[in-house]
Amino acid sequence: MIKWNGKEYRCPVEVGMDAISGKWKSLILWHLHEGDKRYKELERIVPGVSQKMLTQQLKEMERDGLLIRTVYPEVPPRVEYALTPLGHSAFPILKMMHDWAIDELGCEHACTRSSD
Repeated sequence: MIKWNGKEYRCPVEVGMDAISGKWKSLILWHLHEGDKRYKELERIVPGVSQKMLTQQLKEMERDGLLIRTVYPEVPPRVEYALTPLGHSAFPILKMMHDWAIDELGCEHACTRSSD
């Protein structure tokens, strides 16, 4: 058994999928790879995500060590999200999925972010 974040898994693939799975986590990771983003920016570039779900996904990703949340002591407060080294390390997996979807599944165009 593998223990990670208080859960037990049977395979490392399960751990990896739990960390980046979900409808929104991979898109959040994809867009944060290009640079820090504020909450409203993420809400705008991740189409269809509700405020509740975006907040939940960001909290889970922070808990899992994929991103950091920085609150700046300003009025009004400014909050930015950035990938940690662990979060950045997941990008090659997402890039491979991106390219696979274009090459093998017949997707006609790339995402709006620049391809690295």
